Amino acid sequence: MALFDLPLDELRGYRSASTEPEDFDAFWAKTLQDSREHDLDARFEPVDTHLTTVDVYDVSFAGFGGHRVKGWLVLPAGATAPLPTVVEFIGYGGGRGLPHTHLLWASAGYAHFVMDTRGQGSAWGGGGDTSDPVGGAPAFPGFMTRGIDAPENYYYRRVYTDGVRAVEAARSHPLTDASRTAVLGSSQGGGISIAVGGLVPDLVGVAPDVPFLCDFPRSTTITDRDPYREIGKYLKTHRGRAADVQRTLAYFDGVHFAARGRAPALFSAALEDLTCPPSTVFAAFNAWAEDDKQIEVYEFNDHEGGGPYQEAAKLRWLASRL
Repeated sequence: MALFDLPLDELRGYRSASTEPEDFDAFWAKTLQDSREHDLDARFEPVDTHLTTVDVYDVSFAGFGGHRVKGWLVLPAGATAPLPTVVEFIGYGGGRGLPHTHLLWASAGYAHFVMDTRGQGSAWGGGGDTSDPVGGAPAFPGFMTRGIDAPENYYYRRVYTDGVRAVEAARSHPLTDASRTAVLGSSQGGGISIAVGGLVPDLVGVAPDVPFLCDFPRSTTITDRDPYREIGKYLKTHRGRAADVQRTLAYFDGVHFAARGRAPALFSAALEDLTCPPSTVFAAFNAWAEDDKQIEVYEFNDHEGGGPYQEAAKLRWLASRL
């Protein structure tokens, strides 16, 4: 697919038409308050992986509703002092996978916490281990319309809360430095990192790559590629529900979390990306509140974005902040 979205000079000034709910902050404050009534109960069990350069822990903690969420903590082998910490969120359909697929950040000297995504982990990669025990109203297959009947029921209310609790779990380990914590992820993981960046005030870096879950009014109409298209397919059946659906989605739009982002940020966008169109990425980037922000643009790439080039960019960028 050649360039299909706005020209780059227009992208740099583009602003979303998404309307922020008046009770956005109250909604999220109450959500996190309710979840913190459950003991975090972070557990770290050593795992024998036959890897000699890293130490790995099988993690679980209490996420939304006290539900157990899995993860990995990967540390440079033999670490004895608290390390700067990277918390990573996973792309749509994937799970935490296997430990040997998470070696980059520990190899660079960081503590690396990988959060499993509830109910996912069965579409690609090495699988996931976290269930989503919450039922919901009728939905289109996938995750985008689960509980979309009301903000209180929506699937990503649980996922974003899990993300905040993942940061808290990572910081609870004695070999992580809570004062030097960054979050990152690609696609869905990028969208979660933006949400967490807006909800956790003291991060030192947020690095979302080709982020998903941004600028819903545009993203649900500009592309016919899943996962955004799940919403259109739902509305194709549930005629006349578009306004109600957009009202729910407004509580989860990365644009509104970005407006609360206070950490330095490194975004990336791909101009031929049909999955997360570049205008929706720039909508969140342009809304990011912290002045210390930059975006890497990959002109001839689809949703793979910068791939290893962006990993190198993040290594350089985080080295200056962690």
